[in-house]
Amino acid sequence: MFKISTSRLRGSSFPVTVRPTRADVVAARIIARTTAPAPEMVARALTWGADEKVLLVLAAAGWLASRGRGEPLRRAGNHALLVTVAASLLPHGLKLLFDQTRPDRRTVIGHLHGVPFSGKRDDAFPSGHALHMGALASAVGALPAAPRRAIRALAVGLSLTRIVVLAHWASDVVAGFALGAFLERVLRLWTGFPFEAPKEKGHADT
Repeated sequence: MFKISTSRLRGSSFPVTVRPTRADVVAARIIARTTAPAPEMVARALTWGADEKVLLVLAAAGWLASRGRGEPLRRAGNHALLVTVAASLLPHGLKLLFDQTRPDRRTVIGHLHGVPFSGKRDDAFPSGHALHMGALASAVGALPAAPRRAIRALAVGLSLTRIVVLAHWASDVVAGFALGAFLERVLRLWTGFPFEAPKEKGHADT
């Protein structure tokens, strides 16, 4: 999925340089050449839906709202807050260990077409936004089918905006999404959040 520079590993030095794959570079070049200011502005606005600051506020508000409610809601509030905090801290820790130049720092034509500058230059790997969305997509596995599919589609869409604005390579987004899903599943062992959706009454009675 991504390449790590072995020269940095020989001396066990950190941060380790992560290089984009050929597919990453091809995808970024296509976006840089074919995008325009309007879609870049839309993608930039949408990407805030996966921003850690926004999600931390929402998780904290949900946690407060769940206090004094039934045990399932309190457990869900605890789980959502813990996962959001962990998903916010983990990318920062990983970016201390890994360096990867963002695609928006390696294009000129992209900026002429409206691509903005995103975050710190060498903080491409992994995508923190995608990590949050992977955790969300995993967490809604306990919901009924219709809302589960809708939220997962939203999570994937918001993750893809990070590729559109060239803040991350495609492999950064895939890795972040998978890592977020894994993190959420591991934290269920601690919070007691259910691994399966509750059965519908109609099916339970038949």
